[in-house]
Parts: sequence; structure tokens; C-alpha cells
Amino acid sequence: MKAVVFSLGCKVNQCEGQSIISAFNKRGITATDKLEYADFYVLNTCSVTAEADRKSRQAVSRALKFNPAAKIYVCGCSSQNNGALFEDKPNVRIVSGTAQKMNFAELILSDLFSDECVSRNCVHNPPAVYEDDLHPFHTKTRSYIKIQDGCNNFCSYCIIPYLRGRSRSRAADSIVAEAVAAAENSKEIVLTGINVSAYGSDIGTNLTDLVKRLGKVSARKRIGSLECTVISYELLQAMRENGFCDHFHLSLQSGSASVLRRMNRKYTPEFYLEKVDEIRKVFPDAGITTDVITGFAGETQEEFAQTAEFVIRAEFSDMHVFPYSERKGTNACKLAQIDKSVRQERALELIEISRRMREKFCENRIGKIYDVYAETEEQGESAGYTSNYMKVYSDVPVGELKKIKIIQKYKEGVKAVNYEK
Repeated sequence: MKAVVFSLGCKVNQCEGQSIISAFNKRGITATDKLEYADFYVLNTCSVTAEADRKSRQAVSRALKFNPAAKIYVCGCSSQNNGALFEDKPNVRIVSGTAQKMNFAELILSDLFSDECVSRNCVHNPPAVYEDDLHPFHTKTRSYIKIQDGCNNFCSYCIIPYLRGRSRSRAADSIVAEAVAAAENSKEIVLTGINVSAYGSDIGTNLTDLVKRLGKVSARKRIGSLECTVISYELLQAMRENGFCDHFHLSLQSGSASVLRRMNRKYTPEFYLEKVDEIRKVFPDAGITTDVITGFAGETQEEFAQTAEFVIRAEFSDMHVFPYSERKGTNACKLAQIDKSVRQERALELIEISRRMREKFCENRIGKIYDVYAETEEQGESAGYTSNYMKVYSDVPVGELKKIKIIQKYKEGVKAVNYEK
């Protein structure tokens, strides 16, 4: 029997999807995360934007094109948000949400051999404590380790705290044990969560202490995404002393103080820049990437211009830019909205700025020596990343961590040659 566990959206969803795959493999079921022919499909959905919801619903019909007779099981943020939208779709047997995903896997296994084709809704409220039963199998590529779930920030545009629940942290001993095991197969691990910056606040510890605990793990280590409010000299020093990469994905969302207030983001542009400077004092060669939302509720042309000016001042190495998407149930949805075409135009403008900044970042590093972890093969050459998150194309074998010398800008990154003697 073959299964597909298709996860949309964030790295947390990917981790959880891989854990479901591991559960199936232990039961003798071949499972993959690629959308292809299978006997049954688990669709692990996303609801971060309206487009993500649409793609999540569309995934049902995409799966049935491969096998019209397949049983379909749905879980994740989109079904947590509105499970009824999936219950009536063809071949959908069980709809769950963001909680109890390993119990969901067991329920699927029980249902597989049932002839009764009745869709059942088993969406539960998010738990109050971290569910530490998700254990993916780590391959030789980059390993993602989930350390936290939920969020307490309640940014005015974001639906995720309502779907994932309040912030809850995984015990440090459990994280370290998984990281040690992952390092046996992978040369890089990435700490991920819904709000990694909040790690430990509910269990009497913090991210800095966890970073120190992970120092003994032999793999290269990276933190997925951070809020500028968690950046401190202590955290930066701990990262430098314990083998963490000099790449910081520092969420911004807007460079306008007035927009940040409407977003309920708890910092100012000036504070954010101070933290960028702190990072570069400890990690002079750091790659700093970010997220930016364009066309947020009521965003004026002047506020957008402030954001465009700000990102240039910050000198990001890359940006993830996307137009604002209203989410029903959030406070921002109640505010005056601007035309979607304007949101898209502004996104395209920032994407072009991002392209120029990325090229400048890469160009300034031509001739330098870096370690690169080659992760995939693309058209006859390997592709991987330096510690500061430049994409590198080279002849380093996939799965190897080698020294390279950057020789030129290339595609969306750089071209390099093997530098090891």
C-alpha cells in the first residue's frame, strides 16, 4: 500500500508531515511527500493567506487526478479554520485540524480498511501544552527540528494564533536528543516553529539557553525565523560560540512606524535597525533576510515609500515579499482596505529592490571562501547554501559540506569552485 502525505505552507507543516510519513513507514506503508499516484492521500493544509486556503482545497482534486478511487484525509490550518469546506469534497473520509496529528495518523490507519464512506469531522481545539509525539525521520539533506508551536503575538493581520493556539515550547532534552540523532545523517539542522522567538517562555527557559545546549551537536545549526525583539548580545554570542550559522531571517512586515502600529507589531523601524546593527557587530558577514507585506489595510503611498526606503537602509541579503491578504476573524480585516492591484504593484516594486540587494550581497562576496552544504542537484550541478544563506552552484557532491571559492554571480545566487586541496 502506498500513501502520499502532501504538506502545504510552512516548515512546521513540513516537519509534521514527515512525522506522519514516519508513522506510516513503521506500519509497512510506503509513503512520500510528492504528489503522485497513491492508494490514499493525507493533505496537510495551510491557511496563512486566502491563496493558501484555495490551494489547500484544490489539493483534493489534484490528488484525485492521480487516483480517482483514493481515500482522502485532511488536516492542518485550513481545515482547522473551516473544516466544513473539506467535508463534502469527493472521497474525503476524515477531516482533522492542527492538533493531535499523530492520533490522526492512527485514525487513518484504522479507517483504511473500513467500507463505510462517511466523512467525519475530528477537529480539536489546539492543546495547552506542546504535543511531543512528532518524530520525523531525518534524511541526509537539511533536517528541520520543531521546537515550538502556537503564537501569543496576535498581529492584526494573522489568523495563525487562532488556528495553532497559544505559544507552547518543547522540552530542551527532547530537542537535543532529536538534534543528536539528526546529526548522524544530516550535516545541517534548522530550528523551526510557529514563533521560535517565544521559545521557553512557558517552561522557564529561553532560546539562548537552548542554543547553548545544542552546542554539542556536531551538525551545522541554523535558526529558521526570528523576531527582532529577541535579538540580544547574549543570544548572538551563544550562537557564535555554539556553531550556529550567520544567517538571520528577521521578520519585518513593514518599514513604516504607523503601519507597524496598525499591524500590532511590537517594535519601531528604528529599534529594528538597532538589532540589525547588533547582529552585524557579532557576525560581520551575516546574511539578513526578511518578510514584507505590501498593501496592508490603509497603507498610503507615503507609508509604502517609507518601507521601500527602510529596506534599502537595512541592506537585506534577500526578502520574501507578498501582498496583504485579508483573513476573516482578524482585526485588520475590519479596517479600510486598499485595491488588490495596488498591493500587487507595490509587491512587484519591492521584489525588484530585493533582487538588486541580493545581487549586491553576492557580488560583494566574489573571491571569498565559504563552506557550502550541497543539498540538491539541478541540471547537472549541485545547489546548496553557505552559512549566511547564499545559494551556491558548484560541483560539490550532494550531501557534502565542503569549502568553496565564489567566482561569479550566477542565477539567483553564485557560482563556485571546490576549494579543498
